[in-house]
Amino acid sequence: MEKQEPELSRNFKIIKMSANMAKKSELKKEIRIKESWCKGCEICVEFCPHNVLVMKDGIAFVENLQACTACGLCELYCPDFAIEVFVINDKVQVKE
Repeated sequence: MEKQEPELSRNFKIIKMSANMAKKSELKKEIRIKESWCKGCEICVEFCPHNVLVMKDGIAFVENLQACTACGLCELYCPDFAIEVFVINDKVQVKE
């Protein structure tokens, strides 16, 4: 019979992932928004868990880059592919 993983260790993995996200906030990041592609739907603003993006004049705008964890939700949910999130590591841009 296969040994089942206790509930506590499942919770530990979630906590461990959250700690990883905290480390990501210390990384250098870049969010590129292609203004000509943005139609102003606000989906990126709504999905950002850290309120990094705001709308200015109908276009998504990075207001608080320091709060970004580079989770990529804004990029993932943008229906027009107008957002790219990069992590800059040792002078090399790494696509997350």
